[in-house]
Amino acid sequence: MAGQTDPHDRPSPFPWPPMLLGACVAAGIALNLTYKLPWPGLDDTAARAIGLAIGAAGIALIVWAAMTLWRHRTTVLPNRGVSALVTDGPYRFRRNPIYIGDAMVLLGLAEMTKNIWFAILVPVFVLLVTWLAIIPEERHLEARYGDEWRAYRDRTRRWL
Repeated sequence: MAGQTDPHDRPSPFPWPPMLLGACVAAGIALNLTYKLPWPGLDDTAARAIGLAIGAAGIALIVWAAMTLWRHRTTVLPNRGVSALVTDGPYRFRRNPIYIGDAMVLLGLAEMTKNIWFAILVPVFVLLVTWLAIIPEERHLEARYGDEWRAYRDRTRRWL
């Protein structure tokens, strides 16, 4: 069927997650410029430090996950076929640490900039990345690794 991707080859023909993250950042900026909403929390040094810590933790999680993938000599690109089922590093705890890190970056940006739109867009990002990236990635992993993937899936949560 035209436009279909064989799940054995790769999860998706398009790198959705980085594009979705970039779109959420751009949308958050544009929405804040056109329809600024009030920030519901405090605007002080402590609050900004918390935002910085959340964003930095998200970046650290992304880097840790990417380094784990590279150590296993498999791709970090969401539209490429994997060459290993990675279940250690941050993948011991959650199946999608890079996408969790992306959401943390958006939340950190929201707190640091007091732009509520970034926080509002986190559930949109989560829903879209689940539908456009995670579900195809899971089909790809199941097609490649079968019972080994299903055992990992059953013992490891997707998000939280």
